[in-house]
Amino acid sequence: MTAIDMHSHYYGGLVDDLLTRTTRPFVSRNDKGRLVLNAMTASTVMSDGYTDLAARLAWMNANRIATQLITFPGALGVDVMPVAEVAVPIRAFNDHLAAICAGSGGRFAGLAGLPLADIALARAEMVRVRRELRLPGVILPGDYFLSASSAALLTPVFEAADETGALLMIHPGLMPGAVPPEPYPDATVYRASVLNLQASLAQMGMTVLSAKLAEAYPRITFQLVNLGGTIPFVLERLEAVALSRPPHEPFARASLRGMVYDCASLGPRALELAVRVFGADRVMLGTDYPIFSPDQVTHTLEAAELGDADKAMILRGTAERVLGSLA
Repeated sequence: MTAIDMHSHYYGGLVDDLLTRTTRPFVSRNDKGRLVLNAMTASTVMSDGYTDLAARLAWMNANRIATQLITFPGALGVDVMPVAEVAVPIRAFNDHLAAICAGSGGRFAGLAGLPLADIALARAEMVRVRRELRLPGVILPGDYFLSASSAALLTPVFEAADETGALLMIHPGLMPGAVPPEPYPDATVYRASVLNLQASLAQMGMTVLSAKLAEAYPRITFQLVNLGGTIPFVLERLEAVALSRPPHEPFARASLRGMVYDCASLGPRALELAVRVFGADRVMLGTDYPIFSPDQVTHTLEAAELGDADKAMILRGTAERVLGSLA
């Protein structure tokens, strides 16, 4: 077992609270007694890996994953709900996550959630996550990063993360008060969960670049999921547009190396392109388990046409550097 998986989610510390809810997001049971996750736009029967650490470890062993970064399930939208409803469950989840990681013998590292409807409270929890719980960082809803002005709302959180040194995972998710988008009239799963999602991730990355967040907060590691969305594919167009439109200055390609990226739910061809754009030392293995459960080591990393040194860096080298700097 050699791999470090830098993108997975854990629901076990939140299910009891979600079972008490009757509006999305909530957890129910189907007629076979299985837990059903009713997220903002879809309902999914939860596999054992959502909550059962033994099942998760068995899957990790089968997929040669030595360490897994497990996160608060940010895409559910719990972290942006009114604090009166979620502040206590989020804090309890973070405590539970920290206990799992501390007792795992190095098998798990964790990213906490924040009660983002109250930024002052979120800032305080960011400090507690790093200084008391000793977790490496937090997961943040990506919609904050769709513009520089909305990202600025997180300034107190950024300041706390920079003060303590932290990993911030930028992951698809809503802002407080937002409602899920309406389904597309056709092929909505593909349009929403693939095409629109990947394009929106590129927008999030552009915000980090244009707002110079990595430069402003040098002790933060910004992790953009899913290989930065469409950025690797459209980089050459970005460069062409930069030179053809005012102020006719080159696109700052090197600034893309101010973030790190995981390859969750993408394949070997996408990984090859991302390595050419970002460099293998900015790319990490990711699985998006338990939402996806592919063998990313075999079917993505080993299948990619990359050199052994690059593969070793993606397999664990980049992740070791990131997690090591936050120990």
